[in-house]
Amino acid sequence: MPSPIRPTDDEARALARQLIDTARFAGLGVLEDGHPMVTRVALGTDDSGVPISLVSELSHHTKALTRDGRCSLLVGEPGAKGDPLTHPRLTLRATATLIRHSDAGFPALRARYLLTHPKSKLYIDFADFHFARFDVASAYLNGGFGKAFSLTPADLGL
Repeated sequence: MPSPIRPTDDEARALARQLIDTARFAGLGVLEDGHPMVTRVALGTDDSGVPISLVSELSHHTKALTRDGRCSLLVGEPGAKGDPLTHPRLTLRATATLIRHSDAGFPALRARYLLTHPKSKLYIDFADFHFARFDVASAYLNGGFGKAFSLTPADLGL
């Protein structure tokens, strides 16, 4: 049987980048005690397009990321009509690094994040909140029925 994965082309690269750039939340998969755990997180990007999220160290997923930074993100939401499985979605395999208030990069991330997530101003400065920066290792794009692609960080402009 032939592989269902198509050769990566510019259209796939553009769609994947669009899904990252327009996502305001994502499904985050982490490993907790050796088991997968998935939660929803708010999502943004840093100035180079790398996905980031504001996370609380009180949450299970942040504790899991502190122990083991390997994770995945799922971005892309179904449209108002049609089968949800025919709408594009992107899975990012990544390693998370926490950026704390005392880290040099925090102020720039804070300013950028508040532009797209203004309501987070209510808690962004709480001591238990940090940014998780997701360094992408690979990605899988399902661009709709019969449109599957494997992508590299370079394909995503990272």
